[in-house]
Amino acid sequence: MKKQIKPTDSELAILQILWQKGPQPVRAVNEFLSRKSGGEIGYTTTLKLMQIMTEKGLLRRNTDQRSHIYEAAVQEHETQQNLLGDFLQATYRGSASTLVMQALGSYHASKDELRMIKALIDNLESNNKK
Repeated sequence: MKKQIKPTDSELAILQILWQKGPQPVRAVNEFLSRKSGGEIGYTTTLKLMQIMTEKGLLRRNTDQRSHIYEAAVQEHETQQNLLGDFLQATYRGSASTLVMQALGSYHASKDELRMIKALIDNLESNNKK
């Protein structure tokens, strides 16, 4: 099993842009980051971070065009699972039920979210009966 690279917060912000928008040049990623932060982020800072992410295997770079296009080299779902697993172990001693109870008790879930959670629980219970 290959070791999952854990992105930093800054790297995760870039990955989220690329997962949502698809392959992008550095300039576009930099503009999205600047808008999201509400301040100006230096282009060279974004470029250097994306170059490091490419070396780490988090991004792929297409050099066919003058403006290099970057895309995520890791899957969003897998990254979320790995980060959640680490968070669950470190914060809740591995107890998913404590995490869920804390989340549902502390934050307002919409009716749609509650319906989806109930459906997930029903599905999990059905699979456990098999």
